[in-house]
Amino acid sequence: MGLVSAKEMLDKAYREGYAVGHFNINNLEWTKAILLTAEELKSPVILGVSEGAAKYMTGFKVVADMVKAMVESLNITVPVALHLDHGSYEGAIKAMEAGFSSVMFDGSHYSIEENIKLTKDMVDRTRKAGISLEAEVGAIGGEEDGVVGGGEVADPKECKMIADLGVDFLAAGIGNIHGKYPENWPGLNFEVLDAVNNITGDIPLVLHGGTGIPEDMIKKAISMGVSKINVNTECQLVFAEETRNYILAGKDLIGKGFDPRKLLAPGTDGIKRVVKEKMELFGSVNRA
Repeated sequence: MGLVSAKEMLDKAYREGYAVGHFNINNLEWTKAILLTAEELKSPVILGVSEGAAKYMTGFKVVADMVKAMVESLNITVPVALHLDHGSYEGAIKAMEAGFSSVMFDGSHYSIEENIKLTKDMVDRTRKAGISLEAEVGAIGGEEDGVVGGGEVADPKECKMIADLGVDFLAAGIGNIHGKYPENWPGLNFEVLDAVNNITGDIPLVLHGGTGIPEDMIKKAISMGVSKINVNTECQLVFAEETRNYILAGKDLIGKGFDPRKLLAPGTDGIKRVVKEKMELFGSVNRA
């Protein structure tokens, strides 16, 4: 199976009350670990790529070609969407041209008028290309690729304005943040989430900053319309921890333990564990 739009998998998730995991990829190991876990658990999956990660991997086309080839060579049969995460207007266009099957245009840092104008244009572009589109209202807190947000709470009326343009799924800030959550974090604003879900109709909602949110909050958010949950930091943390443990144990000095295929294996296995835990928590296992 080749890459697919994320629309169908998320519409199904919204109807049936579970969420599809969006896991950011940063290299070959990340991609392979996530794809193999999705196939093992028969779960649909969204591979997220920030513009910074795409640049690190030398460009959108390299990323798209790698993912497509890996899906084919690993005989992946579950639905896989390759999604641009927090894309700029120009970045979204370039990702589409390179072969991404889904893009996010993040206009949350613009005025609502400019966000509407640019999102409407992106709706037209993605529909013609058969690509799914995510939009955002209310900047997500924390930092991602140098973009800093303070965990703003979206205005439900503005969410409806963006949703009515015809986007396929919507990210609305409800106090969530990227990266690690501080000890004094007040939690998700479910009052706003409920209002957004009610006013926007049957459109899947997206929860960014999935790392560190308590499981009970995750489950409650899913029950209130969240159908896509983004996870990145947790995979990065476990990859770093397992790699550190391998080196501190001196295993890189035994035989050919310095071989990258051996050196990176523990971190890759750690990513598989995290992805499996999240897919089980999100309820996407056996939903492919």
